[in-house]
Amino acid sequence: MKLNLKNPIVFFDLETTGTNINSDRIVEICYLKVYPNGNEESKTMRINPEMPIPAEASAVHGIYDEDIADCPTFKGVARIIANDIEGCDLAGFNSNRFDIPVLAEEFLRAGVDMDMSRRKFVDVQVIFHKMEQRTLSAAYKFYCGKDLEDAHTAEADTRATYEVLMSQLDRYDDLQNDIAFLADYSCFNKNVDFAGRMVYDDNGVEVFNFGKYKGMSVSEILKRDPGYYSWMLNSEFTLNTKAMLTKIRLREMTQK
Repeated sequence: MKLNLKNPIVFFDLETTGTNINSDRIVEICYLKVYPNGNEESKTMRINPEMPIPAEASAVHGIYDEDIADCPTFKGVARIIANDIEGCDLAGFNSNRFDIPVLAEEFLRAGVDMDMSRRKFVDVQVIFHKMEQRTLSAAYKFYCGKDLEDAHTAEADTRATYEVLMSQLDRYDDLQNDIAFLADYSCFNKNVDFAGRMVYDDNGVEVFNFGKYKGMSVSEILKRDPGYYSWMLNSEFTLNTKAMLTKIRLREMTQK
């Protein structure tokens, strides 16, 4: 099976200091770039997160403070990573809910402007959960017939994710070998922001996806309750969520 690609696609995986997309940082990133002609390039980087790695996180991925003490910060390599994924679609395992929001936050902190609005995001975990309801290790065993060695290392998980997607395409006739289809299929919601605090409803209108205004138009709430905008900007939402909220607010102000 060869992926039917119009653009290069980057399979990637992050190891981090924790699971909070607002505040946790990347300690390792691996990405596998697959070109339309089938050629592949891979890269793995250890990152100094500029904060201590909690013991519970190190217990999962095996990376400790001393391992990354002399590694570059994300800001130091952000432009390299941005150049490597420029013009590419992105794929991962649980990437829509975690890896992509975390990566977007790191780019914003580093001051690197990455417009990902035209990218397609394929989340192999969503496809797997819709079809089988398992974990990556179980998915690898189920689809590829192999045990996942070195699970929870970015390089092993990245390669396994790529192989699982290829096997999913071989197994399921109703899965189209088309990145646009796979991106749409592997998305639970049509998110406005990567964290999914705002989503598009069936009519393409941005609505809040949490709290007291859940399901209500963002632009209408900003008009009716302008203090809500200030509250969100001063609360612990992701930088990307705040940026998208501000973009909607500015759009509505210019349309008056």
